[in-house]
Amino acid sequence: MTLTGSRNTPTSARRLRAGFTGAVHLPGEAGYEEHRRPLFTPIDQRPALVAEATSAEDVRAAVVAARDAGLALAVQATGHGTHAPCDGGLLLRTSLMAGVLLDPRRRIARVGPGARWGQVMTAAEPFGLAPLSGSHADVGVTGYTLGGGLGWLSRAYGFAADSVLRAQIVTADGRLVTAAPDSHPDLYWALRGGGGNFGVVTSLEFRLHPVARVFTGTACFPVERAGEIVAFYRDWITGLPDELSTALSLTSMPDDPGVPPLVRGRRVLQLKALYAGSADQGRRLLRPLWRAAGPALIEDFRTMPYAEASMGGTAPGQVELLRELPDSAIAAIIRVAEPYDGPAVEIRHWGGAMGRPGPDAGPVGHRATRLSVIADAGSPVLADALRAHTSGGAFLNFLHDSTRTADAYTAADHRRLSAVKRLYDPDNTFGVTHNIPPAPLIAARPTSSKWAPSPGSRSAGTAIGG
Repeated sequence: MTLTGSRNTPTSARRLRAGFTGAVHLPGEAGYEEHRRPLFTPIDQRPALVAEATSAEDVRAAVVAARDAGLALAVQATGHGTHAPCDGGLLLRTSLMAGVLLDPRRRIARVGPGARWGQVMTAAEPFGLAPLSGSHADVGVTGYTLGGGLGWLSRAYGFAADSVLRAQIVTADGRLVTAAPDSHPDLYWALRGGGGNFGVVTSLEFRLHPVARVFTGTACFPVERAGEIVAFYRDWITGLPDELSTALSLTSMPDDPGVPPLVRGRRVLQLKALYAGSADQGRRLLRPLWRAAGPALIEDFRTMPYAEASMGGTAPGQVELLRELPDSAIAAIIRVAEPYDGPAVEIRHWGGAMGRPGPDAGPVGHRATRLSVIADAGSPVLADALRAHTSGGAFLNFLHDSTRTADAYTAADHRRLSAVKRLYDPDNTFGVTHNIPPAPLIAARPTSSKWAPSPGSRSAGTAIGG
């Protein structure tokens, strides 16, 4: 959807400001340039106006204003997940709605749409609890979770979407509804992996998990035996406990005085690992790989609170999900990644609880993925070499190309998502995202008794202690 006419913008802004407590910015006004920009810098979007919501009522007002003016609507909290530009539309910023509430007895967190993982981890740490956060503390909770959400505790506890209990959401018709197993269950299902296609989430509740401290760190090895070590790693990960997550990456260390001399300015093979258990057991589990790789050039493994574990990760410029990793694929990875000026390439182990969803799990796809290859820059050579061994799918959280959205789902789940989209957003108001188009009207009637009534049914929110 596009702006029906730029002449409507001042009128739309005046109407929105009349019922909106947050700031509204038009092109040329103070704040517009700062707030229009996403974190993903290749996108230089030019929305018709930017609105900074401070409440669920603000969100509702913005959705109604966009709908009435024929404006495309995009939602942005931190901007990490912006992969489609909101040119000529209404950009709704939710970063000011960043509240975090905890119920430590029930191990539940409730967050606003602008909350970041660092806030949740800091709040949960005193109670020995942890969320299913990603690799970076400044990533927004809601966008990450709606896209599935996979991180260093996913092998132990599944995707972040699997821990969602309920969400309050403003739908395309301007209603604030609660999506939960007993309230709009079709919408609840779709939100747990379907991204921002179905409305604007104003409150999200999810489980926390009993992880207080972890054994974690990195170790760097000489790159000369990388192929042999990766082959050992491929076989070694079989049978590892779900509490251990690992990755191997070929990367160049900065030529900087702050980097230890043994690795400064060198291409290295780096092991990253996080074990949700004791240091003694963690070292025992890592020992076979450590012996195979040889003495580490440097290592910094230690036990620390989960909230302090900064695991980072290779920026997903290119992601391949693998069915298998034969020797020929390993050789291709090394050939592309071993030169000092080659891309950083990470081989990461998934599986565990990610592949054991509950009976009514959301539409997160590719749960059977065992390994991924992530490069920080696209490499046609790498893609060609791995093509015969990839699933052809993608994790939505790692997907930059908005034309490949369907690749993040099974065909059946994508059809069902399209049908839910038809029920809750038939005009594709929330289309500026990894878009799932509404199903044709004739195909949109749900056929399962588990599906909810039409979106005209009303439901109320539930307090966190209720």
